[in-house]
Amino acid sequence: MAEQSINDHEVAAAKVRDLVTQLNGWRTQYYDQDAPTVEDHVYDETYRQLQDLEAAYPDLITPESPTQAVGGTPSGDLPKVPHPIPMLSMGDVFSLAELKDWAQRLEAGVDDPVAYNVELKIDGLSLSLVYEQGRLVQGSTRGNGRIGEDVTANVRTIASVPQTLPEPLDIEVRGECYMPKAAFAALNAQREADGAPTFANPRNAAAGSLRQLDSKVTASRQLDTFMYTVIDPATYGITTQHEALAFMAKLGFATNPTAIVAEDLTTIDDYITAQTADRDSLAYGIDGIVVKVNDLALQEELGNTVKVPRWEIAYKFPAEIAKTVVRDIEWTIGRTGVVTPTAVMDPVALAGTTVSRATLHNADLIAAKDIRIGDTVLLYKAGDIIPEVSEVVLADRPATSVPALAPTHCPSCGEPLVHLDAEVALRCVNPRCPAQVQEQLTHFASRNAMNIDGLGPKIIGQLLAKKMVEDVANLYQLTEPQLLTLEKFKEKSVNNLLKAIDASRQNSLERLLFGLGIRHVGSKAAQLLAAQFGDMPTLMAADEATIADVPNIGPTIAAALVTYFASAGAQQLIAELTAAGVNMAYTSGTATPIATDSFVAGKTVVITGKFSAFSRPALTKRLEALGAKVTGSVSRKTDLVVAGEDAGSKLAKAQTLLVPVMNETELMQNLEK
Repeated sequence: MAEQSINDHEVAAAKVRDLVTQLNGWRTQYYDQDAPTVEDHVYDETYRQLQDLEAAYPDLITPESPTQAVGGTPSGDLPKVPHPIPMLSMGDVFSLAELKDWAQRLEAGVDDPVAYNVELKIDGLSLSLVYEQGRLVQGSTRGNGRIGEDVTANVRTIASVPQTLPEPLDIEVRGECYMPKAAFAALNAQREADGAPTFANPRNAAAGSLRQLDSKVTASRQLDTFMYTVIDPATYGITTQHEALAFMAKLGFATNPTAIVAEDLTTIDDYITAQTADRDSLAYGIDGIVVKVNDLALQEELGNTVKVPRWEIAYKFPAEIAKTVVRDIEWTIGRTGVVTPTAVMDPVALAGTTVSRATLHNADLIAAKDIRIGDTVLLYKAGDIIPEVSEVVLADRPATSVPALAPTHCPSCGEPLVHLDAEVALRCVNPRCPAQVQEQLTHFASRNAMNIDGLGPKIIGQLLAKKMVEDVANLYQLTEPQLLTLEKFKEKSVNNLLKAIDASRQNSLERLLFGLGIRHVGSKAAQLLAAQFGDMPTLMAADEATIADVPNIGPTIAAALVTYFASAGAQQLIAELTAAGVNMAYTSGTATPIATDSFVAGKTVVITGKFSAFSRPALTKRLEALGAKVTGSVSRKTDLVVAGEDAGSKLAKAQTLLVPVMNETELMQNLEK
């Protein structure tokens, strides 16, 4: 028996080591990289296995175990914020029976009846807000519970976070930052169209958005908040959790309106049933229900374990999974050239809707999950929104099954598909691809490109519908009789548009280069390339290394250019534009001589904030003329940060890295010299 006991312990120890390694890897992906690779229910089931083993063999618990940790590792890119009062996580239960057991254990040690505040568990990330004299001075993430990340500049872009309070209070409140379902769906659709990795769920999308180094990116992500905790509540005369919610709402914070006070488990059960039924109709994602002791004095008496409070628990919704069969995999071309696979399946009910299609994102995902036509698969909804294939039921796979092959040629135009840079997406780079022409024409005519006044999306839509154009070169073949057939187009409008098209023939090369919409080639890169190579034939003949050697260009842009110009469609387009009389040479003239003896000559400079004497573009040009290399992000290679009013995360990072900072007054003094 003793030998058997030793063997059991050895097996358990090996299993614990494997589970700790697996779970910590998943935690890094979830918390630190905002890119989980398994669904929540898979993590939860594995975590429960570890808990059970550690309960049976307490001597196997180590500090590295995820059961002893809170949250993730604070990012190395954001300033750190200590939490004097730790931001703890919650314990979980996965059934009403487990919830009842938790409540009975808690109430066994309490003399009086216990009332509970019952709230929705928002699918987001924890957020702390600190105010001094009623003004927001700091926003931070939970991090590892004791040290978080400073996201103050990003928090200021969230509409539901008050910048000032109606009372001059010194106060800290905590809650959840989340991304609404509609914003999550729109963000993933845009990222997929751009060939960027999509977010797995709204929680990771919110985390990735809040932890941006550029607050403009955060502002574009439409984040929102619900606050649910007041630190030091007795200071404000608050005695219960429900009072805390009302107090924060009065101060202007967003609080979830569905919270109730329940005095028995029947009421909690009814709440869970009702909220489970309404879950799909909410504008935000929830992944469970939070039950808290309502009396704050009793909360303090019950205290915390090393990781979780004893006075609250999270009831996690069971994973809703449906089984169906993949009948086909369709490959479609998006407006930016990205080719996306979609599984066409037998219709099945899932999370309140009937699902018959699910995006497979890219060929790598299909290969990793080995999804084949004819496979039986398990479906779930990422963030209760987007149908995703969880896994293949291999036991049900037909004997005749063969792996699904990614296309080698564009399904729209037939051109070979390519992988650009390290993208996982397949992409069509043919500028004549019908699926991409509308977007390309609009970009080509835009102000910073060929600047064809009067040629907007509606007119382009008519031209395409009437088959007058197939690519940008066709614009230079339009005639007056053709344009007079367009809706609401009279002789004056036609003449004005033809003049604008004709005038664009004389544009300098950099406008054309930008107008072609080559991936990664923005207006600034186009200017540098045009000035360096002088004309289109010379640039097209240059190899990748030669292009990459151009200052401020590098290998990413060089690879994109070489790939683009290697396309038969691109070569034909350039030939047609040349035949149409479009200028292929750099005619913008020699740039102003660059100073070599100024206070910024040869230095890498970052500009942040607002300036009274300059617009940001004007200041950029002024400093570049003085020999500076102006970049968009702060790093250890930055020599100087020029900071105006309302400077945000870039200034904070400069201070953390000890990069010299110059304000506008000092800047003006140096410019006058």
